[in-house]
This record gives sequence, C-alpha cells and structure tokens, in this order.
Amino acid sequence: RSTEVAVLPKDETWPFLLRFPISAFGMCLGVSSQAMLWKTLESEPSTKFLHVHPAANHVLWWISVTLMVVVSITYLLKVVFYFEAVRREFHHPVRVNFFFAPSIACLFLVKGVPHPVWEIHHVVWYLLMLPILCLDLKIYGQWMSSGERRLSKVANPSNHLAVVGNFVGALLGARMGLRELPIFFFGVGLAHYAVLFVTLYQRLPTNVQLPKELHPVFFLFVAAPSVASMAWARISGEFNDGAKLLYFISLFLYVSLVVRVNLFRGFRFSLAWWAYTFPMTSVALATVLYASEVDNVLTRSLAVGLSGIAVVTVTGVLATTMYHAFLRKDLFPNDVSIAITRQRPKFSKILAHLRSSSSDVKELVLSIPNLSSSSKQGAYCNDASSN
Repeated sequence: RSTEVAVLPKDETWPFLLRFPISAFGMCLGVSSQAMLWKTLESEPSTKFLHVHPAANHVLWWISVTLMVVVSITYLLKVVFYFEAVRREFHHPVRVNFFFAPSIACLFLVKGVPHPVWEIHHVVWYLLMLPILCLDLKIYGQWMSSGERRLSKVANPSNHLAVVGNFVGALLGARMGLRELPIFFFGVGLAHYAVLFVTLYQRLPTNVQLPKELHPVFFLFVAAPSVASMAWARISGEFNDGAKLLYFISLFLYVSLVVRVNLFRGFRFSLAWWAYTFPMTSVALATVLYASEVDNVLTRSLAVGLSGIAVVTVTGVLATTMYHAFLRKDLFPNDVSIAITRQRPKFSKILAHLRSSSSDVKELVLSIPNLSSSSKQGAYCNDASSN
C-alpha cells in the first residue's frame, strides 16, 4: 500500500518463516487426495480389474500424514513468531481461502485412511468441521455485507476452496453414517457455490485481475462440482441424476480448461502449481464412482484415463517441488505481497514533531515556502538524513 513501508529490505532473503505461505497447505491437499484416489481404485467395482494393491494407499497415506505434520508445525511457528504476517495473509483476497486447506486436507486424510471410515468416531468429524463452520460464517458474511471484501470485489478462482470444504465434509460425514449435518453443509456449500460461479463468470469490473503466476488456481473451478457430486451420491445412497448433473458440470469445466493451453503457460514454477493436483484428482474420483453406476467400457476407460492423468500430475508437481526446494532453493521467495509493514507517518504527526523540536528546525520549516525548488530539495534531503 502507498501508506505503508516494508520493514524488511526487498533485496535480502527474509527469514524462512516469513517466506512460508499458507498456500503451502496446497501440497497437503494434492498428496492426501491421492491417498483417497488409490483407496477408491482398490475398493470400487468399476476399477476392480486393475487389482490395485492396498500398499499403495498405505504408503501415500503415511506420506500425506508426514507432510501434513511438517507443514502444520512450520506454519504454527509462523503464527507464534510472525503473527502480523499471518494476519495480513488472512486479509489477502487470495490467501484467505487457503485457511480452509488444513481442515480439508485433514478430512481427506480421514477419508483416505486405510481402515473403513465408518469405524471412526463421529467426534473426529465434528472437530474437523468446526473450523470450516467458523470460517464459513466469517468469509460468507464478508461476501454478503463487507464493503471492501464483498464477493463482487474479491471474487477469484481460489474462492472455491471456501466452498469445497463444505462438500468434502458432507462427503465424509455421509460416509461415516451421519445424515442431517452432511445435508446442512452440502446445502450451505451449494448455495454459495452457485453465487460464486455466477460472479466469476461475469468478470465484474470491480474484480481485481488475477496475476498470471496464479493462473493454475483456475483449475479449482473443477473441484467444487466434482466433490459435490460425490457428496450427493453418498448422501442419497446412489450416483443418481443429481450427482450426475454435478459430475457432468465438473467434466465440462475440466475439458474447457484443458483446451485453453495458453492460459497455463508462460510463468515460472511456484506453489500455485499445486492447484492443478487436487481438482484433477477429485474429478478422477468422481469418474470412478460414476463408472461404478454406469458400468461400460467407455466409463471404465475414462476413469482409468483421468486417474492416470491425476497421478502423473501429482508426481510431476511433487518432483518439481522437491527440485526447487532442495536443489535450486527458490521455492519460497520473499513474500512481498504480505510483507510485514509499518504505517508511514502522517503529515500531522510530522508537523507536531517539528513544532516540538528546536527553534532552528522551526525556522527551517517556516522558511520552506520562500525557498526555490532546488533549495526545497536540499531541505528535504537534510531533513531525511537527520531522521
């Protein structure tokens, strides 16, 4: 902002915790959703012919747990030592949506656990949905009534994360045997997804244009309807017409984005690339469930194909992430967009300070209007050097 100055210099590397963004939880979403995918490939009738070994789910689940623990501990340290930076992330129009990611990733871990999810105590689901409910009340309230944070001003594809958590919660809750609350969260998510979808398609002039480096988050368009289709299938007990409707929307959006190659090239690798992984995995999961309902060669081929694309995408992004993190060491650049800043001193405060200073300074201030332009520049330089 023009009224703020950065505390840390931009030409020096900042402390690691300051450079560690909330969007790092996107890695947890991508990997944990893969654990869920391999568990589904093993158990669903449409993919039984693949003979997927349970070890794949076990290995991916433990990798996901390890990654979640590491990222969570690191970000908790940032909360402790640099709370102001965390606060600024929460007020950032894109970053705020990633505060849903830790809870969503934990829901994925519970859904992808190698044991049957209906054996897990319902308290686990309540604890994981509580942060999502609190964030729903906060964020959706701002979308509706807050002046500078109304949806018409802050709408961007990352807002889908604020919606998809409700669908993931409904999916897991229904799978665990709950009924009323999964329907509640599904309804809340569906209502706000409809509003968000229309707002994003309108591209209102009040919206801030998304930087090209964040274009991968456009794939989050696919995530909400695909997870919603699975959630409704579990709530209703079958992949019925309502679930198919949502699934076909996600499939169309998926193809629509894939053919727009120019939208996703011309920018360097960053954590934003993890936005490709979770949506691709979610549409693959929905396709596997759809193929179990509509079982034929075409649907099975589609399920295997989309699952393969999702696996290759996650593997490629994970390998590239490790390369940039450990070899090039440029995965976490200075986070200038949410840098800790301080307010510039207001003119009234400067004037009050000058009035309380020595008589020589007072004479200097009073003589400013009579100085020539070159003298003015010298006076300001002297004043800056004295401060």
